Amino acid sequence: MSAATTRSRTPDRLCAEAVDLARTAAEEAAAPGVVGEHAGLLSEGDRVVTHFFECKELGYRGWRWAVTVARASRAKVVTLDEVVLLPGPDALLAPEWVPWSERLRPGDMGPGDLLPTDAEDLRLEPGFSGEDEPVPSSAVSEEMAELVEAEDAEVTAGAPANLLVAPSRGSIAAVAEELGMRRARVLSRYGLHIAADRWEEAYGAKTPMAQAAPASCVTCGFLAPIGGSLGQAFGVCANEFSPADGHVVSLTYGCGGHSEAAVMPKPPRPAPPVIDETRVDPFPLRPAADSGSVLVGADEDSAELGHS
Repeated sequence: MSAATTRSRTPDRLCAEAVDLARTAAEEAAAPGVVGEHAGLLSEGDRVVTHFFECKELGYRGWRWAVTVARASRAKVVTLDEVVLLPGPDALLAPEWVPWSERLRPGDMGPGDLLPTDAEDLRLEPGFSGEDEPVPSSAVSEEMAELVEAEDAEVTAGAPANLLVAPSRGSIAAVAEELGMRRARVLSRYGLHIAADRWEEAYGAKTPMAQAAPASCVTCGFLAPIGGSLGQAFGVCANEFSPADGHVVSLTYGCGGHSEAAVMPKPPRPAPPVIDETRVDPFPLRPAADSGSVLVGADEDSAELGHS
């Protein structure tokens, strides 16, 4: 350790004794009554000392007024260097600034907000590149070559996103647009994996709702299947009474709203009664005309007395 380093750690005597000079400078820079007690000093170098004073300003808890004084070589007069308000070890500070791309959380976007994606976003990979020649593994490479040669069509140059008009018939871009492959970028394998992990954590088999469910979503009639590779493990819930309605759920997820969990039983049918008291037997108010011993239409004088 050099002699200069040793001297710099030892506060200069005259600078260390200039507490009144430092307090006067702090009171001139601060509002009246906000400069507190002397809170120590720090040697900044040869004949350079910083005095600290407590700050009583509301909202600046733990901050200190730092007044730096200095003395020229072989001089006996201490001069003022600078006055500044600095946070102390226990100061109340604002959180460290974080870029918006790292600060954004799911659900933060509102109507009208725009979320640009990084050009090197690991969740995405190039889709249809728009190159003139398809890759050797392309299923349409040979057919397209034959079609272009047969119709003498011109292959449109440039990326599909930069085309001002619809691609001409027979071009690579036209076939890509017809097959739904004209997006500039698509989900990469990493993007698929992190999406699957996120959905599995929110609506997967390890959630408390799924643990208490009578059955899984794979057998539920309210499950709407999705396409692509994610459709092998996920679907969309279409049960308005389910907590996952409208969300992508794992096929191993489940809830109490399963379509086959509690089928409503049919109302019990009572046994037929021995005496049916619910039916009414009709009885005629008058006897039938042919119910007696007298013929219908017979003369009353010729009827035998005592007979009806």
